[in-house]
Amino acid sequence: MAVLLAACAALYPQGMPAARPITVSAAISLTDVLTAVAQEYGREGRGSIRFDFGASNVLARQITSGAPVDVFVSADEAQMDVVAAAQLLLDGTRVDLLRNQLAIVVPSDRPRTLAGPRDLTSPAFRRIALGDPEAVPAGVYAKQYLQQLDLWTVFEAKVVPSGSVRAALAAVESGAADAAIVYRTDARIALKATVAYVVPLERGPRIVYPGAILKTSAAVDESRRFLDFLRGATAARIFERFGFTLAAAPR
Repeated sequence: MAVLLAACAALYPQGMPAARPITVSAAISLTDVLTAVAQEYGREGRGSIRFDFGASNVLARQITSGAPVDVFVSADEAQMDVVAAAQLLLDGTRVDLLRNQLAIVVPSDRPRTLAGPRDLTSPAFRRIALGDPEAVPAGVYAKQYLQQLDLWTVFEAKVVPSGSVRAALAAVESGAADAAIVYRTDARIALKATVAYVVPLERGPRIVYPGAILKTSAAVDESRRFLDFLRGATAARIFERFGFTLAAAPR
């Protein structure tokens, strides 16, 4: 299920009418950074945001089933394509916002450095957590990467599929898995997991976070303002602080 989070209330200058709050469905890997962005958005008096964080495939399914959403930010292009195929994106609003990388994490009480994913074939790694490789974007990316290295058939029996990338990370932190392949940005905020290997950007899959406004939005102007803010210099500084790479130079 998606995680619901009400963003901070906006701080409006005296006499300025409050902007209509908007609902943003966003990939769960963006929870921390988009919460920080929304706080700054509110501090500047621009508006208030209500987030629905979850696995992108779940959010896309909710949107195509009629969930009242203004803006969708997916962890991959495929799930945005699902919504586009349902003809639910407002024309001309889809943009690529961010890039990310894969990383391998291990429990902090068993820290180690890996030379690469091939090291996970060791008997020491009996369970490897991934987002569901057939549905969750982080798991799909991980499977593509392992297939590219001709390792997927070796790893498949060890894989513990999870409902989201954060669930895969939690499996390592709880000791339920010996390693996980997650986003580098998730690994940075882990409390009980340690990064063992980061997949170089040029060798890994192309991980892109697109954003778009929904045709069904009842707050198109407010949604445009927020999507524009995500592409601006203020949001760029926050994204970079959390370890994301911008898909394009800030506007």
